[in-house]
Amino acid sequence: MSYVNNLKVFVRVVELGSMSAAARDQRVSPAVVSSRIGELEKRLGVRLFNRTTRKLQPTEHGAIFYKGAVKILDTIAEAEAAVADVARVPRGSIFAAAPLGIGRRLIAPLIPEFKAAYPMVDVRLRLSDRKLDVMGEGLDMAFVLGSPEDSTLRMRPVLDCERVLCAAPAYLAAHGHPLCGEDLIADEHHCLLLRFPGASEFQWRLATTEGVKTFEVSGPFESDDGDVLTDWALAGCGIVNKPLFEVAGHLRSGALVAVCEQTPPPPVRLACLYPHKRYQDPKIRLFIDFVTARCRQGLEALLADPDAPPAEPAKI
Repeated sequence: MSYVNNLKVFVRVVELGSMSAAARDQRVSPAVVSSRIGELEKRLGVRLFNRTTRKLQPTEHGAIFYKGAVKILDTIAEAEAAVADVARVPRGSIFAAAPLGIGRRLIAPLIPEFKAAYPMVDVRLRLSDRKLDVMGEGLDMAFVLGSPEDSTLRMRPVLDCERVLCAAPAYLAAHGHPLCGEDLIADEHHCLLLRFPGASEFQWRLATTEGVKTFEVSGPFESDDGDVLTDWALAGCGIVNKPLFEVAGHLRSGALVAVCEQTPPPPVRLACLYPHKRYQDPKIRLFIDFVTARCRQGLEALLADPDAPPAEPAKI
């Protein structure tokens, strides 16, 4: 098993480009990663990496060994999945990712129930509003909002989320109440922007009488955390573009007010992206099916009353 662990570490170093990143990914120290790579190099009698100041690059031998190591690990995973499927006892770890708002409010609350039903399965949930590299970061799946760009991944639609533009009454009293996307631009409204490397969230897509149009918005406030944008909106800093379920309670209380009612943002699809091979694993299928079935119940509960008790557990 030690050799298999060494292979796992080696593969992640190649994919992530550094020993420190692989150490975080595998939940071990950088010293352990370095030791395991050293064991492989000693066993093979070759150097596996060219070390530079910026990134580790596999040598010619390392590139060849990487392809073989991936095949070995895939074969082991498929064999374990087949045994688990026959035994009907799913086991192992699931590595999943989701946006912060979706993850906190819809997906994370479901995990204890899933764990109770399948005690041999551990779920590792990573929450981030940045775009994720499912394959490169070793994820089994990622829940995403909007259209995926990676056509090599399979997609399972979960539900469509209604969106809304809204702001605090104090902001609207000071800056006016925009009725449409054109008002956002003409009146130079402060739009609260979700920002991370490679993001294109400075463009808001709004539904007009002529179809969906893209508006180039701007503002002095940016963050890579969607919940921070909501906090800023509540503080009167500007207008935020959010899934309705995340701000439904604030809209009911009057802490936030819907704006641009004539050109609202169209709904955005929540989907689950996963590599094709991962779906052959029964625990992955079970988790995707479970979350898909329960997310809609959670969404309806949040839209009705965010403080209501959770729905009755689904039979699985």
